[in-house]
Amino acid sequence: MRKLNRRTLLIGAGATFVLAAGGGAVLMSLLPEELEARPVFSENGVAIRGTDPVSYFTEQKPVLGSEKFAADWNGTTWHFASADNRETFLADPDRYAPQYGGFCAWAVAEKGKLYSTQPQNWSIVDGKLYLNYNDGVQENWEKDIPGFIEEGDRRWPEVLATK
Repeated sequence: MRKLNRRTLLIGAGATFVLAAGGGAVLMSLLPEELEARPVFSENGVAIRGTDPVSYFTEQKPVLGSEKFAADWNGTTWHFASADNRETFLADPDRYAPQYGGFCAWAVAEKGKLYSTQPQNWSIVDGKLYLNYNDGVQENWEKDIPGFIEEGDRRWPEVLATK
């Protein structure tokens, strides 16, 4: 069973809150937001929130990469935890890059839409990396991984083509 924490509960409830910082306030929404079509999920030009994609395979967990070990691939900058991981990725990026461009695998399969992901919500299935939006979505994904992969594989070209 997954642990519940305040972040998970807020995301699961689709909360909106006000963050006070430096005397100002910023309204923030934790509802998932559909993203524009592009080959890779990135923020500020960095793929998968700066997480080293090779680490999922070698460490069996997400590890934050570094700008020091950056590489460009598929129109996006990828960060790695080491030079070795960077070289491993560049030798065979299709093996290590997450499926569906690192967008939420469940959302691609179930809704045909692109949503962001969190590094801690992941699965490796048949040697392929899949990322998901949050703990609740990951739990849904785990209920029928083969079915979601089949549907995601079918929908992925359509999702990119129609955006």
